[in-house]
Amino acid sequence: MTSNLPIAPRRPHTWVRPTGDVQDPYAWLLQKDDAATLQYLNEENAYSQEWFSQHKSVTDEIFSTIKSRIQEDDASHPVSHSGWWYTSRTETGKAYAIHSRGRTATTATENILIDENVESDGHDYFSLGGFEVSNNTRHLAWSSDIDGGEYYTLRIRDTETGLDSADKITNTAFGGIAWSTNDDWLFYVTPDEQMRPWQVWRHKVGTPVSDDVMVYQDADERFFVGVAASRSGQLIMIESASKTSSETWILDASKPTDPLLCVAPRRDNIEYTVDHWGTDLAITTNLDAVDFQVMTASIAAPTEWKPFLSHVAGERITQFECFSSFAVMQRWVNGQQVISIVNRDGNVSHVAIIDEPHEVELDTNPDFDTDGIRLSYQSLTVPHTTAWYSLASNEVSTLKQVRVNACDLSMYVSERLWATSDDGTPVPVDIVRHRDTPLNGTAPAMVYVYGSYEISVAPWFSVARLSLLDRGWIWALAHPRGGGEMGRDWYLQGRLEHKRNTFTDTIAVATHLADSGVCDGTKMVVRGASAGGLAVGASITIAPTRFAGAIAEVPFVDVVSTMSDPSLPLTVTEWEEWGDPRSEPFASYIASYSPYDNTVAVDYPQLYVTAGLNDPRVSYHEPAKWVARMRHESPQTTVVFKCDMGAGHGGPSGRYDQWRDEAQTLSFAIDCVQ
Repeated sequence: MTSNLPIAPRRPHTWVRPTGDVQDPYAWLLQKDDAATLQYLNEENAYSQEWFSQHKSVTDEIFSTIKSRIQEDDASHPVSHSGWWYTSRTETGKAYAIHSRGRTATTATENILIDENVESDGHDYFSLGGFEVSNNTRHLAWSSDIDGGEYYTLRIRDTETGLDSADKITNTAFGGIAWSTNDDWLFYVTPDEQMRPWQVWRHKVGTPVSDDVMVYQDADERFFVGVAASRSGQLIMIESASKTSSETWILDASKPTDPLLCVAPRRDNIEYTVDHWGTDLAITTNLDAVDFQVMTASIAAPTEWKPFLSHVAGERITQFECFSSFAVMQRWVNGQQVISIVNRDGNVSHVAIIDEPHEVELDTNPDFDTDGIRLSYQSLTVPHTTAWYSLASNEVSTLKQVRVNACDLSMYVSERLWATSDDGTPVPVDIVRHRDTPLNGTAPAMVYVYGSYEISVAPWFSVARLSLLDRGWIWALAHPRGGGEMGRDWYLQGRLEHKRNTFTDTIAVATHLADSGVCDGTKMVVRGASAGGLAVGASITIAPTRFAGAIAEVPFVDVVSTMSDPSLPLTVTEWEEWGDPRSEPFASYIASYSPYDNTVAVDYPQLYVTAGLNDPRVSYHEPAKWVARMRHESPQTTVVFKCDMGAGHGGPSGRYDQWRDEAQTLSFAIDCVQ
């Protein structure tokens, strides 16, 4: 295949920066519409297709197994709200979901609201964004993106006729939709030129979009804006948040044209979120509480906060959602999600789920007045499960568990291990394997990593992953610093001038698995996407011999250049995460780990890289430039690069295309250890 190996031309280009000029021979790849750029990407795609054609049998086998194990005709457990039962379902042969409702749970599939298969017709890509039924249930506000660029078109559908009105609003952001109490008014969000959600608009149903009124705007480029209605339906809430600060404005939903009321003006390094709780507001904040506390305030005096639930160090409160007589609190405690019920008197009771490491979330719960809650949970061995928790009995009962066909799930086991990083920090890692796979140092392994933005990655179930486990693989989910699994301080130790901890933690996890005999240290593949792709790139440039293979999906790898250009989408908002490399100390520090800047003439693991041409989060040019440099500096390294020319950050949108895509990715991993 080397005869068809794409080689990107090197063209002189100098970045003039305050900390010194930088030569970048692949800067020309930033020109998205340039014929040379498109030619190079097409050449890489042709090479990728040729490479995967040689592994078609493995890809086909994995795809067929995935398809056979997934229940293609399936439906979610119906949700009751305002006299209707809502559900989403899939049908064999159709790529997208169908959303419907009925007057009873058994008839929930009768009245189709949105058939994504119909709406996606004629488009290579389709993503449903907003989906909000009005309070009188007569209107449905919905939005869609048809190219992966994350510009959404917002429409209003009559739920009885199934027809969309003339109220068509283009170029909205996926920042929420909120209805007024009387269903006459709709609030939505629009982005600025850098794709930052920054304005909230008010639209009166049935009037020209040109008459819409902007009710809120945040000119500070560090802040993202969102809008939502409270579960009670009584408040419209507008939140503007940066990585380190936030501010919330509220509005009586029955008086949509009234002025907004600020809960508390923003302050540096103070974050808070708000929910409506009867006559009070429930406020979750890091004010005097690293891992957050819950306070309350009356709606009449929102700035006068009173203590409600005290801060507990190491127990990070991530969610506090209110119902009429209780609230649901979600925390991360010692690397595990915990769901608790909080009574109005402050009494807290834990909801027991399963013993092994797992994910547990508050599921769809539209009703404010209720005697229980829907939960969803899963683990590395337990498929996604929808459950009901009864407050009266304190019991969890299963409503629906995703069916996995032709597979005995009892044959898989998972557990939590701990690695030790270079500075002595214990790092959690969750592993899963087939029961018959021995822990004697002979099994290949995949290490999955993210580790940024305080995003905590809980163990999740994957049908596709079983194809690796059935082949004797160990699959490991690393929890490096930079995520939030161990509390806010875990995040702080993996951002800005501490970012390298994310990468050394990842390498330490792999080393622990190898040295402890869990797997074969010569047969390890590291995988991550987006910021996780950065972790992959940094890990292999720091320790190029640690892994046999690496999979970097839409990776953020040209960190210095991207963070040096405030005109690029999202750059300014990201400085609080990575630092601003236009000045020291971040210029040198970021340059010390940025994969693009640290790719040199050594042997690297076999590498698979993906990108989306329309990706607004990690531009296609970052992985493209990195691949080009990798081919130049290390021509002996196997590099396969695929750029999806009709999608964005999430890759292909249809489920069958997603399964095929995942089958290819796993076939690449398998090839790395053969």
